[in-house]
Amino acid sequence: MTDTSASLVSIETSGPIALIKLNNPPVNAASHALRAGLVEAMDTLASTSDVKVVAIYGAGTTFIAGADIKEFGMPPKDPWLPEVCNRIEAMEKPVIAVLHGNALGGGLEVAMAAHARIALPGLTIGFPEVTLGILPGAGGTQRAPRLAGISAALDLITTGKRIGAQEALALDLVDRIETGDPRDIAMVAAQDVLDGQLATRRTGERAVEPDPAAIEAAKAQLQKTQPNLFAPHKCVEAVAASTKPLAEGLATERALFEDCMNSPQRAGLIHAFFAERAVTKIPEAKETPRKVETIGVIGGGTMGSGIATSCLLAGVTVIMAERDEEAAARGRSIVEKNLEGAVKRGKLAADKRDAILSNAYSTTTDYRAFADADLVIEAVFEDMDVKKDVFSKLDGICKPGAILATNTSYLDVNEIAAVTKRPQDVIGLHFFSPAHIMRLLEVVVADKTAPDLVATGFALAKRLKKIAVRAGVCDGFIGNRILNTYKAAADYLMMDGASPEEIDNALTNYGFAMGPFAVSDLAGLDIGWAARKRLAPTRPAEERYVPIPDRICEQGWFGRKTGRGFFVYGEDGVTPNPDVLKIIDEEREKAGIAPRSFSEKEITDRIMTAIIMEATTILEDGIALRPIDIDAVYLFGYGFPRFRGGPMHTADAIGAGELVRRIEAYSQEDAYFWKVPALLSELAETGGTFADRNG
Repeated sequence: MTDTSASLVSIETSGPIALIKLNNPPVNAASHALRAGLVEAMDTLASTSDVKVVAIYGAGTTFIAGADIKEFGMPPKDPWLPEVCNRIEAMEKPVIAVLHGNALGGGLEVAMAAHARIALPGLTIGFPEVTLGILPGAGGTQRAPRLAGISAALDLITTGKRIGAQEALALDLVDRIETGDPRDIAMVAAQDVLDGQLATRRTGERAVEPDPAAIEAAKAQLQKTQPNLFAPHKCVEAVAASTKPLAEGLATERALFEDCMNSPQRAGLIHAFFAERAVTKIPEAKETPRKVETIGVIGGGTMGSGIATSCLLAGVTVIMAERDEEAAARGRSIVEKNLEGAVKRGKLAADKRDAILSNAYSTTTDYRAFADADLVIEAVFEDMDVKKDVFSKLDGICKPGAILATNTSYLDVNEIAAVTKRPQDVIGLHFFSPAHIMRLLEVVVADKTAPDLVATGFALAKRLKKIAVRAGVCDGFIGNRILNTYKAAADYLMMDGASPEEIDNALTNYGFAMGPFAVSDLAGLDIGWAARKRLAPTRPAEERYVPIPDRICEQGWFGRKTGRGFFVYGEDGVTPNPDVLKIIDEEREKAGIAPRSFSEKEITDRIMTAIIMEATTILEDGIALRPIDIDAVYLFGYGFPRFRGGPMHTADAIGAGELVRRIEAYSQEDAYFWKVPALLSELAETGGTFADRNG
C-alpha cells in the first residue's frame, strides 16, 4: 500500500484499487490546487497499469462543499472545474465518488462525473449557484437530467434547494447509501466494482428523456414568481439543452454560464453573499462574549413572543413577563402557535416542542423572576417614559453583569441607559418582526456600552441564526432612519400624483419584496403615527409634511391588523382603499397641487436616490461602520432585492456623478429634503466608490 503525496489530493493504492483522498480543510473547497491535484491524480492513475478501479472520498467532515469563496471574482485558472469533471468522466477505469457531509455545487458536479456514487447518511447535496446569480457550469445542468430526469433537475437547479441522501437515492443521483468511514466505504465500493457487485457507467452516455412540459412549466413558474431574476431562466435554457449530445449540451451550458457571469445580478448576489460575512468584522470581535443561558423577555405581544420563540428554538431558557395573567396567557398562546408552525415546517420535532414548553419556557407578572437572568430584552410599547420605567425596575432587580437590552426601533438608547446605574450593561437589540423568522438583528451600541456586550450581541445573533449588524445611536439607527427617508420620498410622490398602488407596483417590479405602503400596512400604521407625533415638536418648519397617513390613522385604519389601511384586506384579496384615495385627493386640493403622472422609472429613481442619500449621511455620521453594513441591513431586514446587492452596491452601479445630478435636479422642487451629502460629492469628484470603503 502506497501514499504518493501529502498534498491536498493524495493517492493510496492497494493492489488493483486506488483511493484518492481530498484534504482541503475545512470544507474541501474546489480550489485551484484541489482541481489541479485531481487532474494530476487522474493522469497518474490512468497510466498505472496495476490499478483497475478508482474511488474518490473526502477527508474531514465533508466531500466537496463547493467552490473556494476566496477565488470569487478572480480570473479562473486552469484547470477549470468543467475540465476536471470531463477528465474524471473520460477515465477508462471506473471511478466511484463516496459522498459525505456536503456535496454542493461543484462538489456535486464532480460526483456526477464519476461512474457511480455512494452516499453516507447525513449527506446534503444541491446546486446553490442560482443564489449567486449563476448556473452550475461544470456539467451540472447536463448530467443531473441524465441521472434524475429533467423535472427533478429543474427543481434542484432553479431553486438552489438542498436534499438529503434518501431523496438523492430516490432520484438516482446516488446509487447506494452506506454507513461507515468514507475511506473504508471507498475501499469496499471499489472491491464491489471489481467483483461485479456495483455497476458503473459514464453519466454522459445516459440518454435524457425529453420533457417539454416540465420545461414550459418551469418557464411559466419563473416568469410568475421571479420575473426580475436572470440566472433561473438561464438555468431552464441550460437544462433544456441536456437532450443534445453531451458535448453540445456542455457548450450551451458554458455560453449561458458566461451570460450569467457578465450579468450585473451576479455581482449583486455575490456582494450579498459576502455582506453576510463582512458584518461580523467589528472592533469588538476580539472580546469574550458573556454567558447567556437564561433570557427574560418583557412583553408578550407579536414582537416579544417572536423574540421568545427565536430564543427557545436556539435552546435558551426564556422567562416572559406581562402586566397581568391574561396578557401572559395570550403571549404564551402566540409562542405555542409559533412553535407549532416550526413543527409543521419540519424545523422542530414535536417532542422537542413539548420539552421546550415544559422545561424551557415560563411566564410571569413579576420582574423579580429576572433576578438570575443573564439577559433581559425589553419589547414593550415604543414610548420613552414606559421604557425608562422598565429599565429603572430592572436595574434594581437584575444580578451584576446581567445584560439589559432594549428592542426599541427608534428611541435613544443612551437616554434609556442613563436611568440605570449600569449603563455599560445596556445595549440595543433591535429585532425585526416576525422576530422568529426575520434574520436581521441591529446591535445598537450606546456611548457607554461595554465592548464585551457588543461581542455578546453578535454571539447571540449567531446562536439565533440571525445576521447581526453593528449600529450607532440615532433616531431609527440604520434601517429605520433610512426607512423614514424612503417613506418620505414615497409620500411626496403620492402627494404629487402617484397612487400608493402605482408606487408599490414600481418598487416590487424593481425587485423589492413589498412596496412601502404595503410594508406600512403590515407593520401597523399606528407605529409610524406614534413616531410622527413624538417628533412633531421638533419638526423643522421647512420640512414638507404629508398629512395623509395621519388622516388614515385618525379613522382607526392601521393596516392589516384592522383590515384597512392604504389597502383593504378581505376575503377576495388586497385592493386599494377607495376612502384613502379620497383623502389623497382632498389633501392635494388643500395644498394646491395639480397631480402629475410618474413613470415606474421616475418612481424608482427618486426612491432609490433618497435611500442612497440618507444611507450616505449615515456613513458620514458614523452610525454604520461600512457601506456593506448598510447593504446587509436592507438585504436581510427590509426586503431589498438581493440581486441588486443593497443600496450602497446599487449606488456604485448608478455612479456617484449621476446620483449628484439627480439630487441637484430634485432639489429644485424641495431644497430642504434633497441635499447632496459631502461624501457623495467627494466620490463623484474623485471617481471613487462605496466599495472602496468596505476594506
